[in-house]
Amino acid sequence: MASIATVTLEVADPAAAQHFCTTAFGLDTQVRLRASEAPTTGFRGFTLALTVSQPGTVDSLIDAALDAGATSLKPAAKSFWGYGGVVQAPDGTIWKVATSAKKDTGPATRRIDEIVLLLGVADVVASKRFYAGRGLAVAKSFSRVYVEFAAGASPVKLALYRRRALAKDVGVPPEGSGSHGLVIGGDAGAFTDPDGFAWEAAAPALAP
Repeated sequence: MASIATVTLEVADPAAAQHFCTTAFGLDTQVRLRASEAPTTGFRGFTLALTVSQPGTVDSLIDAALDAGATSLKPAAKSFWGYGGVVQAPDGTIWKVATSAKKDTGPATRRIDEIVLLLGVADVVASKRFYAGRGLAVAKSFSRVYVEFAAGASPVKLALYRRRALAKDVGVPPEGSGSHGLVIGGDAGAFTDPDGFAWEAAAPALAP
């Protein structure tokens, strides 16, 4: 079964982006940074979602991200699905922090239970077929709306969402052009998917 080994964000200032990831979310090796001046405008077509155990932890991480220079796209609030908020890092990456719980069951922490890379795609069914053909195992599938792949040993899970729906979910217009600013590494090999997301061959798995 193929899976993600690395997630690399292409940014203008890797040192600054690393400082943000560490300060805001306590992420170190889970997300890599690479210098790039490739032009990009508007929505870059993906979101990194952090799943946590309770609302207090959502608030803790969102507050830390804002203190580290992020911009609020959606303030943390209750929803039908639970509780969550969305911020945009200084480098442009959109981060969502959410929990399915609606009440705290203990003190707030900064523990992240799961990292999900959400790709906004034009055709969920076609992209699901494309990735399944490259060895990724489907874990959940909701018609033409959402697909989630098994993570295997990787701490980063891949999921597909319709681009317009993903943009609406994080509070930005769906339009965007230029580089995605993202390279995904894995044992599925090097290729570019139907929506222009680039994969590279990468053997070592990310540290949890």
